[in-house]
Amino acid sequence: MIAIGRFQARVAVRMPAEAQTGAGGTAAATRILLADDHEMVRDTLASYLRSEGNAEVVAVADFDAAFRRLKAGETFDLVLLDFNMPGMNGLDGLDRAIAVAGDAPVAILSGTAPASIAQQAIDAGAAGFIPKAMGANSLVNAVRFMVMGETFIPAAALMAEETPGQADFVKNLSKRQIEVLTGLCRGSSNKEIARELDLQEVTVKLHVRTLCQKIGAKNRTHAAMIAKEAGFT
Repeated sequence: MIAIGRFQARVAVRMPAEAQTGAGGTAAATRILLADDHEMVRDTLASYLRSEGNAEVVAVADFDAAFRRLKAGETFDLVLLDFNMPGMNGLDGLDRAIAVAGDAPVAILSGTAPASIAQQAIDAGAAGFIPKAMGANSLVNAVRFMVMGETFIPAAALMAEETPGQADFVKNLSKRQIEVLTGLCRGSSNKEIARELDLQEVTVKLHVRTLCQKIGAKNRTHAAMIAKEAGFT
């Protein structure tokens, strides 16, 4: 077992772990294909990888767009696919991507898939299973780990229970908290939400803090990510 941040990863060596360097001995940027249909999630993950991981990220909104790039022969150091995006069709999309990705490892991203899916993805040849709730540093470490040719799966993913449906997701939220969360999912600021709901901005901030605690979110962006993954609209 190898520990990465708060997670433990099972390791299966796929290729020699050699650092890539560019001209002058400087580290070459890791080229990543990221496919996710949720714009906020996609932009947040891409920002993490670009700012913290020295990565060149090509971001697309669905499986078909990712598949076309791979089939056209574009080269990547890593492919990250959202498990629930259009065209993915579960693990069928993983199989198709692996078939055309060449030497690039292909990993699954998800915020809701149960432990059984995480294990099936690894068994099917995925380079890793990445929970979207991972912090920026842990995400970057996991990406580096997979680019080095090893398999990453956090212990938390293996122990996760089945994901509750939307009704279970919102049952502990008040009507006002649901309205505020709807604004967060649209990307609205606290001031914009306050204006729309005719509330004081400080009241909106309190609602955001409370709903984050209820759904286990670290911040407003994470809350929107969790909500979208749970099917909340």
